[in-house]
Amino acid sequence: MAFLSAICAKRWRARLLVISAFMLGLMPAMGQELAMSNSEREVKVAFIYNFLLFTEWPSAVGSTLTLCIFEPDPFGNTIDALQGKAVGKRTLAVQVRSRNSLKGCQAVFITDASRGNGALEHALNELRGKPVLTIADQPGAARQGVCLNMAVRANKISFEANLQAARAAGLELSSKLLRLATEVIQ
Repeated sequence: MAFLSAICAKRWRARLLVISAFMLGLMPAMGQELAMSNSEREVKVAFIYNFLLFTEWPSAVGSTLTLCIFEPDPFGNTIDALQGKAVGKRTLAVQVRSRNSLKGCQAVFITDASRGNGALEHALNELRGKPVLTIADQPGAARQGVCLNMAVRANKISFEANLQAARAAGLELSSKLLRLATEVIQ
């Protein structure tokens, strides 16, 4: 039975990646390993979009979801593909924000490049208790309180989910998303 569960999980993961790639026009990059940093950026953007799609926010959030990219912006023009996309009944707005301006964000991405300046700790402290999905690509970030943390292992992107952090923010992560995580912190 466990064998069948593993097969189902792999199929869901593959379907999620294909849907992500198709929606963002990235299908050529999906069949290859992530040798180029541009491909890695594209796949991470696809993951972020799916994280948003598979998260349920409180109704008070409104009709626009603001995804804030905490400086420095690792995506360049790649993230622009998400501008104006639908996330359920909401529209996505993407903005690059500095350390002091996270107000009004419903999702925040904190890059590994900002690790040395205390950005992760600052963002988590500022956003504590607010309905904000925190996303990172830093080693150990999920254990520090980030809702979803991406990692590159063997040239493939995976992610960890911190269910406690999501619930503390008043967010619900879809069980479909959680099944694809390499680790779910309860």
